[in-house]
Amino acid sequence: MFRKKVRSIAELLPEFLRNEGLETPLQQKRLLDSWDTVVGASISVYCADKFIKNQTLYVKILNPALRADLTMHRSMLVRRLNEQVGALVISDIRFY
Repeated sequence: MFRKKVRSIAELLPEFLRNEGLETPLQQKRLLDSWDTVVGASISVYCADKFIKNQTLYVKILNPALRADLTMHRSMLVRRLNEQVGALVISDIRFY
């Protein structure tokens, strides 16, 4: 029998992820994975640990001069990272 309420998997998957509480962790994982793409390979070499807590991305930078430079550009990095994911995942970046 043909059902009238047929929906594609593209419609069902986001709804399922949202209902199961998996949408935010998935977006956070995508944002962390996109860090290397956004900052480039030359900067990502000096990055060690990255994690997100309370909509703040924490990144360990091994070079103090690079840490100071990235701190000046953090609003641009927040915007680019959120654009890469397609959602507002983080609101700030802290470098340590």
